[in-house]
Formats: sequence, structure tokens, C-alpha cells
Amino acid sequence: MSLYSGPFCFGSVAFLPRNSVSFGQSKTVRTSGFSSPPLPSFARLNEKAKALPGDGSFKTEDSSLVVCFGELLIDFVPTVNGVSLAEAPAFKKAPGGAPANVAVGIARLGGSSAFIGKVGEDEFGYMLSDILKENNVNCEGMRFDPGARTALAFVTLKSNGEREFMFYRNPSADMLLEESEIDFDLIRKAKIFHYGSISLITEPCKSAHIAAIKAATDAGVVISYDPNLRLPLWPSADSAREGILSIWETADIIKVSDEEVSFLTQGEDPYNDSVVRKLFHPNHKLLLVTEGPGGCRYYTKDFSGRVDGLKVEAVDTTGAGDAFVAGTLSQLADDLSLLQNEEKLRDALKFSNVCGALTVTGRGAIPALPTREVVLNAILSKSVA
Repeated sequence: MSLYSGPFCFGSVAFLPRNSVSFGQSKTVRTSGFSSPPLPSFARLNEKAKALPGDGSFKTEDSSLVVCFGELLIDFVPTVNGVSLAEAPAFKKAPGGAPANVAVGIARLGGSSAFIGKVGEDEFGYMLSDILKENNVNCEGMRFDPGARTALAFVTLKSNGEREFMFYRNPSADMLLEESEIDFDLIRKAKIFHYGSISLITEPCKSAHIAAIKAATDAGVVISYDPNLRLPLWPSADSAREGILSIWETADIIKVSDEEVSFLTQGEDPYNDSVVRKLFHPNHKLLLVTEGPGGCRYYTKDFSGRVDGLKVEAVDTTGAGDAFVAGTLSQLADDLSLLQNEEKLRDALKFSNVCGALTVTGRGAIPALPTREVVLNAILSKSVA
């Protein structure tokens, strides 16, 4: 039985806005398509959208904006690997938060992005706002809370670069975003609306998140979802699984890690295609499973496959998945026909894999996110210095 069904359904999201076309069952996507500057050896990624058989065609519009919704915080990362938080001699302060990482990643790659979320009206909050602006991220949707602090996360790095988290949010400003504070006009202007699951954990942010999804769906915006599982933030594993799956079928595009597949299927083999297919809902246009240095797998209604990753020396894996998502959404924002063209999709995912690989070679998420030029050079040389 598929895992998205039953009590995890998100109600009343089958909307049919004007200037949109049917794109599968009970979801619609705004008709749009774009051209962008040519990429060396990757020209196919940036062709103008063409007519799509079966589901209709995309019309050309001016905006390729990706709006990212959720948390923005400070990561404190040990300056050395393989030690506990107590043993770390010092920490490097780095901006983070998965949706914000994706927004910056897209802008670094030359795309158009915006961030919606809440930080404290404190030094860290203003610092984070400045960093987003310096990276050309639209911050019209950011809000500042005078009564709550900006979230902090201490991240331990094991000797292999993998992470363990300790969060300080009791509550932090991101948890207190209210529906009345959301810039719905910004969401309606988007080509893609992207979010995670952390904003579903507590009220009032949970209700704000659900309202934002409804507004995006109403407007025919493409919905992108990366659950970004952080178990310590949820009351229990069961509540995390239920919360993540509660909005599962509302998304057009979902990215999960192999570990998250195992978690959501309660321990089943994440490398078994039949297991992954349990997570594929008829509304979905693309389900992506990342495997770290192994690359990624992709699943659509019509085709599936695997794209190898680029193996590098991992220093800090924080933000690798976000860089992968940024690479993918930056390409889709330019050309949604990738969703129905396997050859072009594979090229796009090769690009995304390299984005993720380059990010793990530096410390901190946002500081390590690559530019388009760096990614393309790595692809051309087939190696990373």
C-alpha cells in the first residue's frame, strides 16, 4: 500500500486557477517556460520550454522566481572533525537553515530566488538578512520578531564529515511566523515554491506553512518539498513521520535522502525501487532520492534511473542536499519540460550532483555553496580540486 494515503492527506488542494493547465491528477501548474544563457557542454539544460505531450504546454512568461519558505538560523560548526560538542576547541559561525540555503544556492547559480521566514530582531537576525541580500536573495518576505531570538544549531562533525545536531529553539523566531505575516503576493509571483518540514512541527508556523502551500497551489505554482528530517526537533519519530507525510501528496517535486526513505517506510530497503515507489503519489511529477557521494535516483510516472555522483574529500556535509536541490530547481525554473524529457533531466541532475559534491568540500552550508562557473568547471574537468 502506498504510504501517502489515509490520515496523512492534506485537504482541499485541488484547485484550478486561471491561466493554468491540468498537470496530472488533482493538481495544476502555471503555464510557463523560459530561456537562459547557454552553458558550456550543458546547453540542453537551458532550452526554451516546448509543448509537452499529454498534459498540455507551457507558455513563456518573464518570471523564473523560486520562493523558499521556512527556517533561517546560525550553524555553529566545530573547527575540527571527529569530536563531540564538549571537546570542540572552537566553532565557526555560519548562516544556515535548509530553505535559506536553497535560496542562496539558486542565486549563486545565477537564478532568481526569494526567502520567506522569520528571525529574531537581534544581531544574528540582521546578520542573516544581510547575508541573504548580499547573495541577491529577495528578502521582502522576511520578518523580524522583537520577542524571540534567532535559532541556533550546534553541529558536530564526525571524522567522515557526517553531522549531529543540537538545536536552541525554545521557541525561536522561525517557529512564530504567523499566517498574517506571509507575503502571499510574493508566493503568487513564483514559478516554484519550495519548503521543508521543520515549519510543520509547531504552531503558529504550521498553520502559516499550510496557508502558504494553499496559496501557491491556488496560483498554479510548482510545489517543491524536501522534508529535511531533523528528528531531535520532533516530539517523536512517529510524529515526525506523520507530519512529513501530512503534506506529501500536495507536492509536484520531492527530494529525499536514502536515509529518509528508510525512515518514512519504517525501515524498508531504500535502494529497492519498489520501496521507493510506495512514496510516489499520482500527483508527483518527480521524486528524487539522493545517495550522498553515490549520486541520485529519479522517478517519474514514465521513467526512472540513476545518475552517478562526483566523489570528493568531504569536510562538512552540511548543506549538500540543499545545494543539490538548488541545482535542480535552478534548472527547472528555466525549463519545466525537464520533467518529461529524461535525457535533459539526467543532464540537470548531473549538474545538481556536482553542486552537492562541491558544497561538502568547505565548512558551513551557505559559505560553501558553489557558483555556476565553479560547477561548470568541475563538470568539464570531471574532478574537484
